Amino acid sequence: MGLLLIIAQLSGGILLGLATLDKWDGERNFFNKIAGVLAPFQTVIGGALVILPLFSFWSGLIFNIVSMLGGFLLLTHVFGKVPSMEASLRKFSDKLSPFKAIIGIALIVIGILGIF
Repeated sequence: MGLLLIIAQLSGGILLGLATLDKWDGERNFFNKIAGVLAPFQTVIGGALVILPLFSFWSGLIFNIVSMLGGFLLLTHVFGKVPSMEASLRKFSDKLSPFKAIIGIALIVIGILGIF
């Protein structure tokens, strides 16, 4: 279970922090290529970031909260399919949007720490 969460954290971090990572990368487009491969799996990665931390919620509470926030940001496009909760989920997502890159980089750091 832990390895799946680490993979989801690293993948979600790349997708969310792509703007910042692209600036660091320069002309090589390394992160753009990885994000292109990961983009079709955005919903699965977001779902994993929301659901998997619930199984070990109290161990690493801050890490799990960051993972869940990243999952909500990745699942923004799915919120329209839940009409009863759409308005509140969109408000929450809109409040998190300015911190998208920060959450993405934090997810990468958390994923790397999880490996060790």
